[in-house]
Amino acid sequence: MGLGTYVRNIRETLGTIFEGMAITASHFVRKPFTIQYPDRTEIRVQDSLPFRYRGLLDVDLEICTGCLACERACPIDCIVIDAEKDKQTKEMILKRFDIDLAKCMYCGLCSEPCPTGSIHHTPEFEGADYSLESLVRRYVKAPVVAYKPPKGPENDADVGPILARGLRYLDEFASPGDPKARE
Repeated sequence: MGLGTYVRNIRETLGTIFEGMAITASHFVRKPFTIQYPDRTEIRVQDSLPFRYRGLLDVDLEICTGCLACERACPIDCIVIDAEKDKQTKEMILKRFDIDLAKCMYCGLCSEPCPTGSIHHTPEFEGADYSLESLVRRYVKAPVVAYKPPKGPENDADVGPILARGLRYLDEFASPGDPKARE
């Protein structure tokens, strides 16, 4: 190895060191992009989420029919429902409705087949906890009689309360300034 090659290698090494240091020094004078969450954001984080954002799951037991469609649709079995028909009243009784949020992959496959829309995603996304046991949401504390939708074409108008509840949910979580939110 000649003296010229040796000097050229030293010059290239110094050049790359100075180039890297110049990039590092330029970051000292730039304004940082880090936002101190959640105190220093201009708007609520939930308001900045897309309209179809799939956050944590929630269940409205008042309109749950106990049909087990969401449990069957879940690809990873994070939903567990125990429901049985009462022999005397022939009503469906929900004894257990648990969702393991540690397993949930937020795919939305459980909310699609639900006939009443009782299981849905919320814009809530802060689900971190210190233990896996606390990530299991238990919605049934005591046995609950499942909702029984009226049958027949004359009762199609009775879907109004369910639809109104769904629209309230949309109004509550739609972005305030987004005109396309309801489309």
